[in-house]
Amino acid sequence: MEEYLPLIIQLVTGALGGNVAGKLLKNLSLGTVGNTLAGIVGGGIGGQLLGMLGLGAGAASGVDSSAATDAVAGGMDLSSILGSVAGGGVGGGVIMAIIGAIKNAMSK
Repeated sequence: MEEYLPLIIQLVTGALGGNVAGKLLKNLSLGTVGNTLAGIVGGGIGGQLLGMLGLGAGAASGVDSSAATDAVAGGMDLSSILGSVAGGGVGGGVIMAIIGAIKNAMSK
């Protein structure tokens, strides 16, 4: 279960990020359900991209220290949790805004 925790955090914060972006960018909003779904997709993508860049969960895999070994073995530290939250929230907001802009452009 612990290996799925970063993904769950990214998806939940992505949904929140999509809804926050929808409230701030009313002209790009997809509605509550649309913002949530777009945010979930964006949260997963954003969190995984940050992880690949070494800023999210599992970022310490190339470092040889006892704390890094614990993180690689499945433990999560504060920086990886914050990376998952940031990647998920930002990714959710960005994808929601992109989809909203595409939807608006297609409706014109």
